Amino acid sequence: MFAAVNNRDLGKDSPSRSFSTPEAIDFRAVESDFIDLLKLENLDQQVSQSPQRVEALEAAIAAALSMAYGDTSEPGEASAHRFLQRILYRINRLNLFWYDDLQHYKNERSLYLQWLRDRIESAWQAWELGQLDVENLKQQDVQQTLSDWYEADLNPPITENRRFLREDLDREGYRRLLAITSLDGLVEASRMSRILGGASNEVQAMLIRVLMEEYGNGRLARKHSTFFAKMMAEMDLDTTPEGYFDLAPWQLLASINHNFLLTECKQHFLRYNGGLTYFEIVGPSIYTDYLMAAQRLNLSEESSGYWELHIREDERHGLWMLQDVALPLAAQYPKQAWEIVLGYAQEKLIGERAGQAIIQQIQQAPTPLPRVYSA
Repeated sequence: MFAAVNNRDLGKDSPSRSFSTPEAIDFRAVESDFIDLLKLENLDQQVSQSPQRVEALEAAIAAALSMAYGDTSEPGEASAHRFLQRILYRINRLNLFWYDDLQHYKNERSLYLQWLRDRIESAWQAWELGQLDVENLKQQDVQQTLSDWYEADLNPPITENRRFLREDLDREGYRRLLAITSLDGLVEASRMSRILGGASNEVQAMLIRVLMEEYGNGRLARKHSTFFAKMMAEMDLDTTPEGYFDLAPWQLLASINHNFLLTECKQHFLRYNGGLTYFEIVGPSIYTDYLMAAQRLNLSEESSGYWELHIREDERHGLWMLQDVALPLAAQYPKQAWEIVLGYAQEKLIGERAGQAIIQQIQQAPTPLPRVYSA
């Protein structure tokens, strides 16, 4: 590691500033400074030579970590969660190519950014694991548990949130739903591509098959994100990736960042595939709620076709993931197979938490989103 990191005690907070309440920190200002930091030439060298440049950033992160993840039995301070997940996202997105200015990636291998990411992730992931009974998951019969969960999550019960989507979501709420979820929907399945390299076998072949369907088998017009963009355009929404980044609740950002972590670290391969199994199994029920909302609002096929496509394909994907990925991996790695169950349970918890936050934001939105009209 470079000198600026070597000179720090990584187990302690920065001594330069101390914050005890979220009101004492302007997280937005710190994030803005961090964005400027990402643009620096030779970021690592500049931080090493002028460590004072990052004192406020590190102090804010230290305080936010305590506020958000200091106690696994507490939900943590929302503003701290949001700040940390936004910082993580801005680092993680450098792992994907956005067909933008190449200069945006000049610090993608920065050791300082890696240090910041690891510092946040270590505290955050410990807090996330504290939300589950991991020891109990370790004791489960993996194959039986996954089979039982498949049956339960294929047709989950109609909750209050699902009923809201089906019966009460209005046109503006639908627009906001698309805007918020576009952060993921417009680059869908991109993170999955990070796990596909390596030796070939039946599991890898099935994962590639799932990815190819998500990517329209190489045809842009059939790619799932293309259908999502069409829905947005029909509803007069900006189709620029990350165009509605500021609308994303921290819970959604955490879901995205969690997947970045699992796909970037091959040691989490089993955990990721457990999570992907849940995601593909439960997908059709979620998209049915969205489709029913669109149909009730008398929206055109352009404004709902994405959901129909997903329902059709994910009904296959869920079974494929169970039978041809999760269960074979459990048989191949019997001692670590519990991590597949952990990944499944964690994806369900994080996903449901994000869904709840999205619904709350839609219900509490004070004003309609601006309309974007194409020429």
